[in-house]
Amino acid sequence: MNRIIQATHYSKGQVLLIVLLLLTNVNLAQVRSLKLLDKNTRQHVENVNYAYGEQQGISSENGVIELDFAAGVPLVISHIQFGKHRFPAEEVARALEQGELLLATHSHNLQPITFLSIHPETGKREQLTFQVEDQLAYDAGHLLEQFSSISSIRKSGAYGFDPVLRGFKYDQINLVIDGTQCATAGCPNRMDPASSQVPLNMIVQAELMKGPHSLRYGNAFGGTINFKSAAAEFSDQLKFRGRLGTSFETNGEVSRNEVLAGLSSKVADLSIFGSLSTGKDYSDGDGLEIPADFYRTNVGGKLGLKLSDKQNLSVLLSNNYAKDVDFAALPMDLRKDDTWLINLGHEATFYQTALSSWSTTVYATWVDHLMDNRDKELNPRTVNSNTAAKTNNAGGRTELRFDLEEDWLYAGTDMRLENAEGTRQREMLMGPMAGQTLSDNVWQDAWIRKNGLFAEYHHQRSGYHLVFSGRLELNHAEARDPDPKFASQYSSLSSTLLNPALSLGGTKTLTEQFAVSLWMGTAQRSGGLAERYINYFPIGPDPYELIGNPDLKAETNNQIDLILDYKLAGTIVNINLFSSFLSDYISSEIRGDLQPHMATAPGVRQFVNIDKARITGFEMSWQQAWSSHLQHIAELAYTRGQNTITDEALPEIPPMEFRYRLIGSFVQRRLRAELNLRHAFEQNRIAQSYGETKTPAFNLLDLKTSYAISKQFSASAAVHNLLDEAYYEHLSRSVRSVESRPIYSPGRSFYLSLSYHFR
Repeated sequence: MNRIIQATHYSKGQVLLIVLLLLTNVNLAQVRSLKLLDKNTRQHVENVNYAYGEQQGISSENGVIELDFAAGVPLVISHIQFGKHRFPAEEVARALEQGELLLATHSHNLQPITFLSIHPETGKREQLTFQVEDQLAYDAGHLLEQFSSISSIRKSGAYGFDPVLRGFKYDQINLVIDGTQCATAGCPNRMDPASSQVPLNMIVQAELMKGPHSLRYGNAFGGTINFKSAAAEFSDQLKFRGRLGTSFETNGEVSRNEVLAGLSSKVADLSIFGSLSTGKDYSDGDGLEIPADFYRTNVGGKLGLKLSDKQNLSVLLSNNYAKDVDFAALPMDLRKDDTWLINLGHEATFYQTALSSWSTTVYATWVDHLMDNRDKELNPRTVNSNTAAKTNNAGGRTELRFDLEEDWLYAGTDMRLENAEGTRQREMLMGPMAGQTLSDNVWQDAWIRKNGLFAEYHHQRSGYHLVFSGRLELNHAEARDPDPKFASQYSSLSSTLLNPALSLGGTKTLTEQFAVSLWMGTAQRSGGLAERYINYFPIGPDPYELIGNPDLKAETNNQIDLILDYKLAGTIVNINLFSSFLSDYISSEIRGDLQPHMATAPGVRQFVNIDKARITGFEMSWQQAWSSHLQHIAELAYTRGQNTITDEALPEIPPMEFRYRLIGSFVQRRLRAELNLRHAFEQNRIAQSYGETKTPAFNLLDLKTSYAISKQFSASAAVHNLLDEAYYEHLSRSVRSVESRPIYSPGRSFYLSLSYHFR
């Protein structure tokens, strides 16, 4: 009996041991690898924070995470570029079976947003869409013209392109770096618009948000342009990376050069960058020479620190320096522009709580600008003039993100200070005042402070996605050193206005191929520094001197966007219809009772509010892949602006424009060839009261090719304006030394660039 009992116990022990071994093996078998990939590019995503039950960690350099699988447990991931996402247990199980999980930001394709990648790496698929020359661009305004909805006001043939989005311009566009930092033009004529101060060496993406629908980054009256800098790249081992690029363009002898070097470890990532770009006069399609000299450098660096698995700190420092830049359409040239930008950011990620992340940024920008007329051909030369101006810009924002099951909420506050001061010196050379020097207080030490509260709520369910966005801004302005003549026009030089903004919209997926989006937004914008305080200075499209108006009401934009999306295998069609109903629109009118300071000005304009105006239009795009090697893209954009009070067209509205691109990729996607056709229609809807004239239609044809010689080395060549067309953009100002002849764009030009990445 004892033997039987012992045998029975032995058998149970064996069974128990076998079961334990089996359970151990099953448990070991549940530890699985999962590769995290970018949904758009299918490139691995490193440094992703994840939480899976009690497990937490960071994805490896190859984007791999290890999960001890447990049924019914969701996966939470967080990344600075992809945001925070919660994947249900069923989706995690499917991903583990496939061995990969695709990451994409929920909101990217919802609002009227377009992205432009700027610094692709050689050999990656982005290279098929974005060009090597983007890496070498020195003027972000010119780069933004790749968007069909953006044109640029040009006062120089090669520098300081000021973007216009759907007819909105200047302070009507919110242009920021990393969602917060901006620069205020020191030049009253905007030789140095905010777009010219963007340190493109460290920028990887330009995000274009059209209309008053995305209110997180500031007062989005006409839209927001957000330049995103490169995120820190932490690595388990010390790793070095870098980039070298150079290019040359024959027409104008434009040379562009840039270098970036980076070093990363587990807790720190340092990038140092620099660029040098120069150019000379170029020839237009008629063979005439256009003054276009410029010299531009950019140096700086970015440091990222990993304080813990949940907290990162970053510091970006940049210096932009330009000198001896020709502005053919202005009475002066840029002699020096020295700008410093500093940006300090902190981001914290949280798990297992409704609070998902907390990001805070503070920044400061200093602009030191000098312009003069010493190189202008004046006959007779009656005056030597120069204007020295300085602007300061400082502020910050803090934002919380909350994840509520399938919904999420952004909420935060921001503050921005803008200041401008400067004096124009006029040395009189002829007439009764010869030998005297006069000083004009151009900016009057003007200040604007903006304090804002904002929130954006996303409600997502199967088949639809709704977004509610709101913003409340307190805007205070004052002039601390007013000019007596200016001050005599107004009872008060300070004002405080409360500007609300609200947007509601969403996307409804009707079928697997078709989706419709409707967005309705309203926003108010108070006048900027120039609109309130510029003091007798010609800054408009005509030579009239302008004076600011501290009594301006806030202008209001009530806008609606209807977007239709159709996607089928190899085909994408997008149609965006928009209409803006504007009240108290800020414009200007001639004051016959005021005398200009300069004899060259025909009179004085004062900024005023227009009761009603309207901007409407559409954007259409059709993208089709004929095969894995060949695709084409067709785009059509049109904007119509109308002053409904005077029944006249709004000034500086670009014409209808058609673009066509035929793109081929061969030799295992290493060789790319591209044909670009651009047709700008005649612009006959003009504001004659602003001196606008009709612009003839023109056609442009460009040929480009690039070849990835290796994973690190690539070359690119192009012929711009192949047909040597003599043309000018509708938003180009007229050359001062030539009667009513606008700045013509370059004629035929050959381009060559080389780029090398190493890591």
